Amino acid sequence: MNPVDFELALRGGVFLAVFAALALWEHVAPARALRLSRVQRWRANLGLAIVSTLVVRFIVPGSAIAMAVVASTEGWGLFNRLELPAWSAILAAVVLLDLIVYFQHVLFHSVPLFLRLHAVHHADPDFDLTTGIRFHPIEILISALIKLAAVAALGAPVVAVLAFELLLNATAMFNHANVSLPAGLEPWVRPVLVTPDMHRIHHSVLEAERNSNYGFCLSIWDRLLGTYTRAPRGELDIGLSAWRDQRVVATLPGTLGMPFRHEGGAR
Repeated sequence: MNPVDFELALRGGVFLAVFAALALWEHVAPARALRLSRVQRWRANLGLAIVSTLVVRFIVPGSAIAMAVVASTEGWGLFNRLELPAWSAILAAVVLLDLIVYFQHVLFHSVPLFLRLHAVHHADPDFDLTTGIRFHPIEILISALIKLAAVAALGAPVVAVLAFELLLNATAMFNHANVSLPAGLEPWVRPVLVTPDMHRIHHSVLEAERNSNYGFCLSIWDRLLGTYTRAPRGELDIGLSAWRDQRVVATLPGTLGMPFRHEGGAR
């Protein structure tokens, strides 16, 4: 069976399962009290995710899975030129794709034009699993194009790209969840995976803390590349100090228009 044929069903099923599990965990054992109601923020964040998905589907002709199929058929990319066992090619491709996402995240914090787009993500006044899918459609479009180029350049195996897509969606929600791992488990998980307590620091109002902990899935990149922050300096405040108007940061029209406004919300 062609993976492209069941990609949407599989990704949708995994998304819903992870979303439901994390939403229940947040309800039972939230890590922090929320400033705004779930209804208000989720309406904006989920609406933004739906608009982003529709924009990408309309503009980009194929998915990363489809690109992997084409790369395999045409012999494009690094892994189609290396004679590696299938399991090692799959593992290496997933790890390299995660590294590319790390560098992409750093890029969106470093280039002013991209940062205006990425500010939509950081301006969320609270931090929960829906923050992990709160991105401006233009940022999602740029990310999709970068991903397509990366898959083609690597010649990543189709199975690796599918696994990576599932991991990226699941870990993006997990590491933004309003939960904390048990104290005895956090030190064992964090050296491998980005945890909510680790990534929450990245959403600090303090610029030094915000410019750290860029990883989405594997935490090793921040440690190796000098962008790791173990703990916040003091009480952690979430969001962007220049963007506090709820009519802008917590509504769908407001978030869509944010990159085209001056800081604080003025057009």
